[in-house]
Amino acid sequence: MSSELFSAIDYLEKEKGIDKATLLDALEAALISAYKKNYKSAGNVSVKFDEEEGTMQIHARKTVVEEVEDAQEEISLEEAKEISLDYEIGDIVEIEVTPKNFGRIAAQAAKQVVTQRVREAERGVIYNEYADREEDVMTGIIQRIDSNFVYVDLGKIEAKLAKQEQIATEEYLVHDRIKVFVTKVENTNKGPQIYISRSHPGLLKRLFEMEVPEIYEGIVEIKSISREAGDRSKISVYASNPDVDPVGSCVGPKGQRVQAVVDELNGEKIDIVEWSEDPVIYVSNALSPSKVIDVLVDEENKATTVIVPDYQLSLAIGKRGQNARLAAKLTGWKIDIKSETVAKEEGLLTERTEDDTFLSNEFEEDHLLGEETANETLLLDEDERLLPDEDEEADHKDNSLFD
Repeated sequence: MSSELFSAIDYLEKEKGIDKATLLDALEAALISAYKKNYKSAGNVSVKFDEEEGTMQIHARKTVVEEVEDAQEEISLEEAKEISLDYEIGDIVEIEVTPKNFGRIAAQAAKQVVTQRVREAERGVIYNEYADREEDVMTGIIQRIDSNFVYVDLGKIEAKLAKQEQIATEEYLVHDRIKVFVTKVENTNKGPQIYISRSHPGLLKRLFEMEVPEIYEGIVEIKSISREAGDRSKISVYASNPDVDPVGSCVGPKGQRVQAVVDELNGEKIDIVEWSEDPVIYVSNALSPSKVIDVLVDEENKATTVIVPDYQLSLAIGKRGQNARLAAKLTGWKIDIKSETVAKEEGLLTERTEDDTFLSNEFEEDHLLGEETANETLLLDEDERLLPDEDEEADHKDNSLFD
């Protein structure tokens, strides 16, 4: 063995981040295997390296006995005394047995084993590096695309973005730089596998943490998220400090913070609502941007009946029930939406008074103002605001509950 080999090991440690001791252990195992295979030895042998001299030696380990029965495993006390007078019965003697031509044989036999060990060690380094990134956002570059996956280069490893984790409205192009959410990191027989997503609610959460210092510092807390990736999401936030406006913090000056997240998600609409432990207030907020007259709560079944003005019914339900569906997922409450007229007919709302409209007035003051200032919780298409949807009205007539 030459000093060049030790230099190569030092290089691998620096460039690949593989522990030098791991490489030497792999090399030792390979050399022992080569020796036993080529010299028909089944004895207990070890390898000793001398980095300064750039050499290696094979040593056979033999037990000192009075009478030798197995020459490969044992040595007589008389022979041991010739090596050192200190040896006694039962001691282990190490005798150098390095063949003269072993270097060439060892290099050939050990190459495959060492390569495999180096590959395994390198995989372990990669796994340890990326295991800490689980449930985090990483930036990668799209390398290639097929019918099932988008392959994203994350630096030392290539991750697969599965079809079901993609956003249907997005177009992925080779060499594009994208942010992905790491859902899981596994160490498999094929090496580390990283599972990523663009549709996971966790991506939305991490993006807001990156854009909103108050969330990163724990001043504002994200309570829950409901998302239909590529279309619309709702996020509820809370601040224990009454002097902090959690919704305003997330929206940012002139809507810059929420707009940065929207841009990253290619125009996905985002409702930001304030969380409340009171289900009446929370459900009302979650149905943003519609006005709410009253919320009737069924604690036992964790269900609510929400009464809205007649002209707000379509907006409260949303296209194909999306607004109500997302609100139900966000709050964890079932939501049944009724118009003011129907509620009166069913005896749920007898008279419209000032007290009945407190939720509507509060909502209008706190949220609808943002349409001009961009300090708003939702980016909404005009046709959704004004035009009823036949499917929504059909859903309402059925009095269906949105889970």
